[in-house]
Amino acid sequence: MKDLKLAARQGKENTVVPVEGVRFGEGFVLVAGPCTVETEKQTIETAIAVKKAGADALRGGAFKPRSSPYAFQGLGLKGLQILKKAKAETGLPIVTEVVDARDVFWVSEYADVLQIGARNMQNFSLLKEAGKSRKPVLLKRGMNSTIEEWLNCAEYVLSEGNPHVILCERGIRTFEKYTRNTLDLSAVPAIKELSHLPIVIDPSHATGKASLIPALCLAAVAAGADGLIIEVQVDPCQAMCDKDQTLSPEDFAAVAKKVRDLHRFMTDRP
Repeated sequence: MKDLKLAARQGKENTVVPVEGVRFGEGFVLVAGPCTVETEKQTIETAIAVKKAGADALRGGAFKPRSSPYAFQGLGLKGLQILKKAKAETGLPIVTEVVDARDVFWVSEYADVLQIGARNMQNFSLLKEAGKSRKPVLLKRGMNSTIEEWLNCAEYVLSEGNPHVILCERGIRTFEKYTRNTLDLSAVPAIKELSHLPIVIDPSHATGKASLIPALCLAAVAAGADGLIIEVQVDPCQAMCDKDQTLSPEDFAAVAKKVRDLHRFMTDRP
């Protein structure tokens, strides 16, 4: 980790990233919403539901890098406009992915947090532009990446003068095939040792199975994570993207309560 000048712990206090009144790295932050923005009705109804259940921010993809070029790639600008309406309706800040360095400037007009996905973790041009934007950046770990490589990518954003980086562990690729990926919960205490940046967990992409998400949410709290980002939709069965890993609002509400209770217990104990 000798090349890390800004992301390394080196005696620094934990960084808190402020986002429209939400503070990543202070307390416990819940980000929830659909994998992909599909319609205005779907997005706004989901936003209202997750807000009621206790979410602090709304996630939703307007641009979706997909393994197949024939899969649904998102609504683009129309999706961002829908997210803006959802924010106006609920007050929830928006976390959305940017996939191209050329899009950072105008996506920043709609997003409160720029998400850089696993497939783009080492897209250095994109990292630099996100750093120049000064918008908070949620940087997902690449599916085949080491912690050192991940932190060096955060360094790219930080070195452009943007101190607002949130790390996101979303599972790594192993030989296991039952789950979509393998959630590396050891990354949470490791990051806490190595870096001052906040870290959240994405159990949706880590497992690919809605039934496994509640247990891993609780495990993330116990490991010391600063928050969760969870895929939720009003009608998961009708989702155009990742429906098998999407929670209903009712299931999310149940998870949110357990997560808050556990976090409260852990922070209140002597």
